[in-house]
Amino acid sequence: MTWNALGLTALYLGVASTARDWLIGFLNERTPAALGRPLATLARFQSAVGEIEASLTAADDLVASLAERADAGDPAAARHAGMAKLSGTRAAIGAVEQAVALVGNNGLTRRYPLERHYRDVLCARVHTPQDDSIIAAAGKSALEAAPGNIRNATTGAAVPAS
Repeated sequence: MTWNALGLTALYLGVASTARDWLIGFLNERTPAALGRPLATLARFQSAVGEIEASLTAADDLVASLAERADAGDPAAARHAGMAKLSGTRAAIGAVEQAVALVGNNGLTRRYPLERHYRDVLCARVHTPQDDSIIAAAGKSALEAAPGNIRNATTGAAVPAS
């Protein structure tokens, strides 16, 4: 299950990265006559692309880190793989949704690949483990942990009860 969750997450982060790359090219090429310069020169678009970049980078780093830990035999990596899928695929979907919103109708026309990337990234929701299962398992695990036995998942150190 670890590699299934991490592999699927990496796949959909790749789709989102491809959508981001298309968006960057579009914003650099698109020069509305009334503006006289590319959309990429506007602070609004620069900030939005920065948000996408930050989200995808964090998700990529999470998946890579857990994959390295899983390879090293860290049992916590296996326990966290589902939550990484949840976070990573949500980041991927959000990034592509934001790209579509930024370019408006151009993002939903089959003339441009962004429409296909959007449909593709939405498939992340149907792959096992699905979000509701991941969330329910995480909640159950947290609630069943005895207050004196809660441990930091990374270090294994006891977390003091408040």
